[in-house]
Amino acid sequence: MRFSRLASLLTGCAAVALTTAAAAQDAPVIMDPPRNVPAQEAPIAVPAPGGDALRPEELRPPLVVPTEDPVAPPAEPVAPPIPAIWAPVPVDASGQSAYGLYLAGRLASIRGDRAAGSEFLGDAHALAPEQPALGEEAFRSGLFSGDLGEVARLTPTVADTPDLAEAGRLIELVQALRSGNARESLALLNLRPFTEPFSAAARYLTPVVAGAAGDWDTALKAVDTAPTDPAGLILHQQRAGLLESRRRFAEADAEYKILAAKPGGAMLYALDYAEFLERQNRRDEALAVYEAALTGGNPNSEALLGRARVIGRGRAPAEPTTLERAADALEFAALQTSLGQAWELSAIYLRMADSLHPSDAISLQLGQALASGRQPLLARDAFERVSQTDPITYARAQVSLAGVLDSQGDADGALEALRRADAAAANQAAFAYALAAHLGGMGRHDEALAVLNRPTINVAGQPAQFRFLRGTVLENLNRIDEAEAELWAALQAQPNDPTILNYLGYMWVDSGRRVAEGAEMLARAHAAEPQNGNIQDSLGWAQFRQGQYEIAVQTLEEAVGKQPGNAEIVDHLGDAYWQVGRRREAEWQWNRVLTLDPDAPRRTEVEQKLVRGLPEPTPLPGGGQP
Repeated sequence: MRFSRLASLLTGCAAVALTTAAAAQDAPVIMDPPRNVPAQEAPIAVPAPGGDALRPEELRPPLVVPTEDPVAPPAEPVAPPIPAIWAPVPVDASGQSAYGLYLAGRLASIRGDRAAGSEFLGDAHALAPEQPALGEEAFRSGLFSGDLGEVARLTPTVADTPDLAEAGRLIELVQALRSGNARESLALLNLRPFTEPFSAAARYLTPVVAGAAGDWDTALKAVDTAPTDPAGLILHQQRAGLLESRRRFAEADAEYKILAAKPGGAMLYALDYAEFLERQNRRDEALAVYEAALTGGNPNSEALLGRARVIGRGRAPAEPTTLERAADALEFAALQTSLGQAWELSAIYLRMADSLHPSDAISLQLGQALASGRQPLLARDAFERVSQTDPITYARAQVSLAGVLDSQGDADGALEALRRADAAAANQAAFAYALAAHLGGMGRHDEALAVLNRPTINVAGQPAQFRFLRGTVLENLNRIDEAEAELWAALQAQPNDPTILNYLGYMWVDSGRRVAEGAEMLARAHAAEPQNGNIQDSLGWAQFRQGQYEIAVQTLEEAVGKQPGNAEIVDHLGDAYWQVGRRREAEWQWNRVLTLDPDAPRRTEVEQKLVRGLPEPTPLPGGGQP
C-alpha cells in the first residue's frame, strides 16, 4: 500500500486544509529577519488540518439534557470502595502495592511515558480487579500505548462505556484475524454495526475479513460509493486484490482500471497494479508503470525496486496476504482520521495495523501520529524501530525523529538524526536541505554552507528554497554580496514569495543598501500575509529607517500585538516610541525585551539604551537622514 501522497489526494475541504498546512510546513519560515535562519523544513509532510484531536476523556457518551420531567438516571453498579486499610495489602511478587502501582502509572502517563503508564496500571488492575474505574483507566492507557493484548484482556471491564467497548471489540476482531480465526473475526464484525468513530475502519476491514472467513458474496460485493468519496479508493483496491486471489484476473484488471480513473487512484495504487501485472507476466506493462512513477523530483523507492526487478527478470512479488490487506485497510482509516487531527485514534489504527503486518512504513506513520498527538516518547520509539531496508523510509523516520528531539531541546541529538538521514539517502536533496537548515539554526553556518554547496545540490535549476537558505547562511557569515545574489536568484524564481520578499527587503533596509526598493518589497510581503507579525515588524522597521516615525509606531504596535513575545519586535517598538518623544514607554518596552530571552548582542544593546537612550539614527546612503 502506498499512502505517502494519500492525504493530499483526499477530496473536499479537509484535503484543502491539509494541502495548505503541508505547504506551510515545508516552506522556510523566518522568525526574526535577517538574523535568524529559516526554521528547519520538514520534507516529510505530516497531515495537519484543522480540528481538535480526539482525547481519551472525550470517548465517553454525551450528557443527556432533561426536557420537562427529570428522569432519574439508571442505577449504575456500585464499585466496591477501596478500603481505608487493606487486609491484607494487595501486593505483587516484588512487593509493589496496588495503590503504588496505580500512582506510578498515573505519574508516568502525565510525564508522557504512556508505555510505562500502561504497564503500571495494568499491574494495578491485576491486583484489584474489582475496581472498574481502574480497569477503564488501564484500558485507555493500553489502547494508546499499543499493548493490544492487555486491551483485549481488559475489554470486559469497559462494557458499560460504549465507545471504549467498541474500541475493544475492534481490537478483539483484529486479534482474532491475526491468530487465524477469521470466522470469529467476522462474527464480531457482524455482531452489530460499529458506531462512530470506528465505523469507517470496520467498513474497510469487511471485505478482507469476509474473504478470509469464506463469505465471498460479502467480500466481493461491488463497490458503491460516490465518485468523490475517498472510501472508494481503498474499497476498489481491496476488491481488486480479492478478485486476484480468486483467480478472476480479468475482473481484477478491470477493478484496477476503475481505480486509475478515480482522482488520485493512479498515483496511489499504480504500484499495486504494476505488481499485479508482474504476477501476470505482463512485464513490459509493469515496467511502463514503474517508470511513470519515477518521474518528478521525488522518486518512489518502491518503484525503483520494481523497475530493477523487472529489468533483472527477478521473481514477481507474492500476492498480499490477508493480514497485509487488513493492515492496508487500517492504514487508510488512520490517514483519514488524521485529517481531523484525531491523532490518538489514528495511532490506535496504526497500532492494530502494525500488529497484523509490521512494516517500516507503518512505524513511520505511527511515529508521526504520536508526535502530532504530543506523545514524544512513544513517537521516538516508533521512529527508532524503522530499519534501513528502504533508505528513503529510514531517512524520513530520522528527519521526523529529529523534529521530536529538537522540540524537546535536544538540538545535538536532532543533528545526529539528520546526519543519519543524509547519509542513508545521500542522493536526495531534501534530506541535505533539512540538515543544512538545522546547522544554520544552531549557528554552524560554515557547516551549513558546505552542505548547500555540494556539487549535487548547488546546480543550475535548483529549487528556490535552496538558494534562499544559502543566502541566509551567507548573510550570517557577513558575505553580504554573495548573500544578496543568492536571495535575488531565489526571488526571481518565486517573485511573489512573502518569505523571500521579507528577508531580502529587510536586509536591504537594515543595511541601507537599497532602502526604497527594500521598503517596497516589504509592503508587498505584508500585503500577501497581513497577519504575519514578523513581516509587519520588517515593514515598521523600514518606515522607521525612512524617518516615518509616527507611522512606524502604529505599524510596530500592531506587530507586537501579533507577536508579543518577540524580543526584536518589542525592541523596535521601543526605538519608535523614543523617536516620537514617548520616552517612558520606550524604556518600558526595552525593559520588556530583557524578560524575553534576547540573544547576547541584543541584550547588551538594550542595556546601553536604558542607560544612555537611543543614539541618533545612522544616516542613510546618499546623505539622506532617516
